[in-house]
Amino acid sequence: MKSPLLILASLLVPQVLPAQEHDPARYVSPWRTPWDYEGQRGAQHWSELDSSYAACNGGKEQSPIDIRNARKADLPAIRFEYHSEPLKYVINNGHTIRVDYHDAPGSGNFLVVGDKRYQLSQFHFHRPSEEYIDGKPFEMVLHLMHTAADQEVAGVAVLVKLGRANATVQQLWEHMPAAEGQQQAGDAELNPAGMLPQHTGYYLYTGSVTAPPCTEGVKWFVLKTPVEMSVAQINEFANLYPHDVRPLQPLNGRVVQETR
Repeated sequence: MKSPLLILASLLVPQVLPAQEHDPARYVSPWRTPWDYEGQRGAQHWSELDSSYAACNGGKEQSPIDIRNARKADLPAIRFEYHSEPLKYVINNGHTIRVDYHDAPGSGNFLVVGDKRYQLSQFHFHRPSEEYIDGKPFEMVLHLMHTAADQEVAGVAVLVKLGRANATVQQLWEHMPAAEGQQQAGDAELNPAGMLPQHTGYYLYTGSVTAPPCTEGVKWFVLKTPVEMSVAQINEFANLYPHDVRPLQPLNGRVVQETR
């Protein structure tokens, strides 16, 4: 029989409960502390809002950047092992339109760089593009975020120009929530490869995620060839988010490479 002292001690020790996985069927904001792109909670103040956002205004390898004078290098070819699978939910997280992937490790969709594989975890959009090329933005950008088995994060930026409607984007827009939350997509099947250009030459640099907590160590592959979206598709996104972009960040001595 335990002594009263041991019983009291056991009551005072915090109980460690098993971690619970997020239920994809229930929308939860990805951020503990709200933020904005402008104003009192804007990008200039992100680090003041939450201690976990410290890198946003104190980091030295932040994104996005203006890509100029990239150095040509013998970089490995990249390929995308993407396939169709059910599109369960389209998410409006209060800052962009996003799709999350919850595939088991080692399954799902992959970015392959040399012999390293990065699994697709989510993709989302910005208008205009956060990345600039030689001082100019594009109409929009698609960010496809991936994680390797060693937890290294790789982002692929697909620049968007005006042109023909993109059928894959149209699938998403048909289920785009008008307010923060998520919408079921019914029986829709979506292949993210439909939002990639045919040619996959790229710029490469090390940066960060472009929203709080601005975590650094992200390997960014900015594809040189843009894809097209129609005026109507761009305007439909702009009706919700006309300017969901973080200001350009200093290079701080970083070197941007590009494929030959």
